[in-house]
Amino acid sequence: MSGVWVFNNGVLRLVGNPGNDSFHGSSRRKVLVHVPTNELVTSYDVLERILSSCGWERYYDDPDLLQFHKRLTTHLISLPRDFNKLKSMHMYDIVVKNRNMFEVRDMYLN
Repeated sequence: MSGVWVFNNGVLRLVGNPGNDSFHGSSRRKVLVHVPTNELVTSYDVLERILSSCGWERYYDDPDLLQFHKRLTTHLISLPRDFNKLKSMHMYDIVVKNRNMFEVRDMYLN
């Protein structure tokens, strides 16, 4: 995590480094990886298959979200319906709720 810490109106926050998004002319994007198989999560079909094998069940209550719940826990994963709107914060939510099963990695694009 790089950037500059800024203190403003009593709040300290990390402001990203604008030059950090490029690496020799390439842009960076985050990707979700299933660690045991080293499989890149490229769609919700792939993610749902992996999550269900880890004990997660799909909820169909909200038509605007994809939601998964794990039995006997309070964990709930809520994702935007459109896979292209999946952000790194959603990926990190999956990582935190599935320790040692997923990683968020940088994917460099030319």
